[in-house]
Parts: sequence; structure tokens; C-alpha cells
Amino acid sequence: MNDLLNKTTYDYFLPEEQIAQTPAEPRDSARLLVYDRKTDKVEHKIFRDIIDYLKPGDVLVLNSSRVIPARLFGIKQETGAKIEILLHKRIDLNKWEVLAKPTKRLKVGTEIKFSDELSCIVDKIKDEGLCEVSFIYCGVFEEILDKLGSMPLPHYIKTDLKDKESYQTVYSKQKGSSAAPTAGLHWTKELLDKVKAKGVVVLEVMLHVGLGTFRPVKEDNILEHKMHSEYYVITKEVADYINKAKSQGRRIIAVGTTSVRVLESACGENGILSPKSEETSIFIYPPYKMKVVDALITNFHLPQSTLIMLVASMLGVDKTLELYNLAVKEKYRFFSFGDAMFIE
Repeated sequence: MNDLLNKTTYDYFLPEEQIAQTPAEPRDSARLLVYDRKTDKVEHKIFRDIIDYLKPGDVLVLNSSRVIPARLFGIKQETGAKIEILLHKRIDLNKWEVLAKPTKRLKVGTEIKFSDELSCIVDKIKDEGLCEVSFIYCGVFEEILDKLGSMPLPHYIKTDLKDKESYQTVYSKQKGSSAAPTAGLHWTKELLDKVKAKGVVVLEVMLHVGLGTFRPVKEDNILEHKMHSEYYVITKEVADYINKAKSQGRRIIAVGTTSVRVLESACGENGILSPKSEETSIFIYPPYKMKVVDALITNFHLPQSTLIMLVASMLGVDKTLELYNLAVKEKYRFFSFGDAMFIE
């Protein structure tokens, strides 16, 4: 019997060479592991084959958040020490919560200079490497950030991006994420057009991906893990449409774990979605039962992460690890730029 609350339950072995360093080209040429929960059948396909598994009337839900070049490298003015910050969450016009390293070199009042155009003052030191800072700049902050910032690739990606857009979904709109909703990276505009032409309804929600999604679980007991909140939006039109589709028995298919978190956060105990514009710190792990989501398109996630725990809430722990070990054996590529899985 697995201990569902112990993080080591969600562990598996992955050879380092199977951690994808670059995105698939073209995007929809990534591999796709298809698992049908009703028949227990596994198929190995290419992502563009997803259209064969989608039916007229299905509702495909995308996260339209756009990644900002959130990583900045600066100099501590007092000592010349190098400081790296990752923009995490905007508090107001000029104030942000950031992840700073090394945090031990910082104190309230420290000035960090990034260029002649941009610097910040540390206003508050928080736990887990987080700080609140106020930015000082000349011009438009977003334009300066586009020029100075770099894409916040995960630590396991050692290869530089040739094109910043390769870490954006083709449907990204609202700027604010510190990491990409990576299941969406496999879609092309042409594939989405084909899916719509088949009669699949494509809807968008928005969750700005931050620490809540990618922060590692450090505590052995997962109940002691602190989920950081992330801002999300689901409009009345989208909520109403999904409620109607659910009542008609149509499938709600989430693209990515962040879309799952939006839908499950906005759903009441009565199973009805409401329009929302707020923060969520929802943590989905077994034996959680999905209230809205019927199927999931997702990537292969890190061992012992909150994301593999979310997948296990749909599949069960044993089946999740069985499929992950199969994907390792079949030489699938893992993590952000890796291959995909469709859980029917």
C-alpha cells in the first residue's frame, strides 16, 4: 500500500539524457503517449495525432498566460556582489515579489542595479528566498524588461534559447507567467484550426504560472508543503459554456496542469463553475476527485513534484508510475520541452 502523503511515493528514475534541452521542431512533432483509462490501452503517437482522439463537441481548455522575461541579473550597489532575481508576482505598479539569490546578501534598503535604466530597492525580506522590491526606472517598465530580462528557463535546461518565442504558446496573450504552461507548447495554430474544424470547442482561461506550480516539494509529508498562490481568471462566458457542456455529458479536456488548477479552483462543491478573478493555492493530490476535468493533455513531470501528484490524482499512483517508467523505457523526452501524454 502506497503512502499517498509521502513525497517519495511519487519518485521514479530518469536518465539525465532524457531531459529535453530544446523544443521539438515543429512543435507538433513531439511524441504523444495516449492512455485510455476505460480500456487500459496505451498507444505511442506523434502530438499532431491528438486530433484523432478528439471528438466533435469536446471542450479543449487552454491557459492563455504569456511568459515574461522574468530573470534579471544585477549588482548590489554597496559591494558589487552579483544578484539574480526572478520576478514572481506583481504587487502594484512598481512593486514586485521576487525570488532572489543569494538572499543572504540582501537586507531591507539594499539597492540592486541592473542597468542605467533599471534598479530596485529591497523593501522586505521574506522566507524561502522571496523578497519584496520596488523598481526604479526611466521609461516603460515592460519595454525595459523585454530588453534586459531573460526567459526564466528551468534549472535543468542548460541550452540557451535560440528564439524566445519557443518558450511561449502560440495562443499566449496576457503577460505575467514566470514559467511556460508547457503542455501548450506542442500546439501550432494550424493544428488548433484543424481541431476547431472538427467541431471541438476551444476555450481559454488564464493562470499566471509561478512558484505554486514549479516549487519543489521539500517536506517528506506533502501536507506540509506550502503552495504559493497564483492569479487566475475564468470569464462568465467560459464558465457558463463549460457548465452547459458538462450538463450535456461532453468532455472537458484540460491542456496542462495549470488549466486543471483554474477549472478545479473555480468549481464549487455543487460541481458548478463560477467566473473568478483571484488567487489560487490549490494543491491537487490523491485521492482528489476531479470535479470538472474529464481528460488531460500534459507533459512528463519531475519526480516528487506537485505536478506528478496532480496526474496521480487522475490515474492513481501505481498507474502513473507504470506509465512514467514505460515512457522512460521508450525513450520519451521529459519535462518542459519534452513529449506529451494524453489521459483519456
